[in-house]
Amino acid sequence: MKPSMIKLTTLLFLFFQLGGLQAQIQKGQVSKDKTISSEIGTTEKHQYKITLAKNQFALLEVLQQGVDLVVTTYDPKGEKIADFDSPNGKYGPELITLTSVDGGEYTLEIGHLNENQPAGEYALSLQKLKPKAATLSEKVDELFIGWDSNETPGAAVAVVKDGSVIYKKGYGMASLEYDVPISPSTIFHIASVSKQFTVFSILILEKEGKLSLDDDIRKYLPEVPDFGKTITLRHLASHTSGLRDQWNLLALAGWRLDDVITKEHVLKLVRKQKNLNFAPGDEFVYCNTGFTLLAEVVARVSGKSFAEFTKANIFEPLEMSNTLFYDDHEKIVKNRAYSYYQDSTGYKKSVLNYANVGATSLFTTVEDLSRWALNFSTGKVGNEAIFKKMNTPAVLNNGKTFGGALGQFVGEYRGLSQIQHGGADAGYRSFLVRFPDQKFSVAVFSNDASFNSRKMAHNVVDIYLKDDLKAEPKKETENKKESIVVDVNTLNNYVGDYELQPGFIISVTQENGQLSAQATGQPVVSLIPLSKTEFDVKGIAAKITFVPGDAEKIKLIKLAQGGQIMDAPRVKSFDKTAVKLSDFTGRFYSEELSTEYHFKVVGEKLLVQHRRLSDLELSPVKEDVFSANAWFFGQVEFVRDANNVISGCKVSSGRVRDLWFQKKD
Repeated sequence: MKPSMIKLTTLLFLFFQLGGLQAQIQKGQVSKDKTISSEIGTTEKHQYKITLAKNQFALLEVLQQGVDLVVTTYDPKGEKIADFDSPNGKYGPELITLTSVDGGEYTLEIGHLNENQPAGEYALSLQKLKPKAATLSEKVDELFIGWDSNETPGAAVAVVKDGSVIYKKGYGMASLEYDVPISPSTIFHIASVSKQFTVFSILILEKEGKLSLDDDIRKYLPEVPDFGKTITLRHLASHTSGLRDQWNLLALAGWRLDDVITKEHVLKLVRKQKNLNFAPGDEFVYCNTGFTLLAEVVARVSGKSFAEFTKANIFEPLEMSNTLFYDDHEKIVKNRAYSYYQDSTGYKKSVLNYANVGATSLFTTVEDLSRWALNFSTGKVGNEAIFKKMNTPAVLNNGKTFGGALGQFVGEYRGLSQIQHGGADAGYRSFLVRFPDQKFSVAVFSNDASFNSRKMAHNVVDIYLKDDLKAEPKKETENKKESIVVDVNTLNNYVGDYELQPGFIISVTQENGQLSAQATGQPVVSLIPLSKTEFDVKGIAAKITFVPGDAEKIKLIKLAQGGQIMDAPRVKSFDKTAVKLSDFTGRFYSEELSTEYHFKVVGEKLLVQHRRLSDLELSPVKEDVFSANAWFFGQVEFVRDANNVISGCKVSSGRVRDLWFQKKD
């Protein structure tokens, strides 16, 4: 999966409260064959009306033109229906669907994703208006109608129920340059969905008695450094090894992720590492490196390349004839979809040149992946013991679980047990979800970087398993008719920096009675009060609670997210304006990365410069600690010697902690 730091803005649904909105502007009626262009101010929310007859379906488009927007829909009674926000940033379309039960006047509300954004422009249009779908397959088609075009990238979907594929279809284009449409047999790069195949391969070899999940990785790859603690194959397969992530390391070393990146490049980086992020088994931190190493173990133990082993032991027995691990970036693959992203000029190619496998690089079709999903019921390859090992939650050293199993994640969706994994590399987006108790699976692939494969797959689940699913609980804030108001003096007491983990700071600010939070290297998000001390993080299923210490001063915040509650102690305040930036200039070299950064004061800013990267600006967050705004370069902590002179620095991001750089001059 494309790397990113642990962050507060990972999900795509935003909640906007209907009551008490600021600068709410009524903009009129939406009608067919009419495009409405408008500028939206920083604090404005625009409301539009659209009249639908009973049992109608409408597809609308909000074309963002330099501003990141979210759209919320309401029924004729003013009850919220849904939020719409794709991960396409400030450019490209937000596609909105409305399906009426009763006829009447529906509402669209358009607002900024981030309330601190400057004003921007958008264009609103009604793309399609038709009778709503009646059959299950028609309802799926409605979900993908926005990508059913010969002018855009698209998607492929397959649905498995009770031992057979009951629906499969392609939408949009596999190649915009050559006008090749997507079909169920179109081959996609499915990124991190690859990982379950890597684990399965290890378990096949374990079944044959050739290795054990609890073996030391150095038994098979002796070049992996001895960190003083045993890293097992199980640690690698469950993201609990403590190894630094390969993508973060490569980016810190100056690589672009569209460079040619081979297995050898990754293994050489691993060989040079001197420290772990944490002791093996202590924590869960998503780590691609572990799966690259597992694939290499398969190759060395079996005597075949990983691509050859998986072809012979998985793909051929399951008749997955259009599936392969892509370990040669120059290899020609017929019927392959190419990936795209969108900016202010339109669609552009999102180039991918990976030649490394295990963590990623599985090429397959939704038809073939359906055969893989069916295998968990038929057991044509593997057996029940292997399936059970893959699906059993991993356990940390402290006895706790975290939702991860081996190469996939286990949990619940609306009351049903699910096993799932998603993937994102370049413009490819993929998601496979299985519901074992219902003998039901959905695979969704796309070649559009703004596509939300997880959301779309679950939308398909909602259609087919409607009668089995529990109703989604409403957020606490949705049940409140009026906003909770916290006085400004209290809010000011919350302002400050909080350290969630080394290299990851959450900065809380207040402006005009509104709290906002910004995690290291991430966008600003709003905090919506649920009580005097508890706040909803706008945009995700997360809450922040401010915990007082002595004299009622806030000593830490508690971040509740993903079933975990994490403490972030308050960083001792200091005068940022008194920081002498010239103390931190010079050349800093990392032996582990074989690369050098130059820290330089330009004007009144401290910049980080690298010969292959764009300059990064550093901002002080506490004494000798600065934050940056790049996913791979989140925080730098400068280290002083006995004479109080800077001797080096430690760079951290979400998946790399305390990487040492020695000062050279």
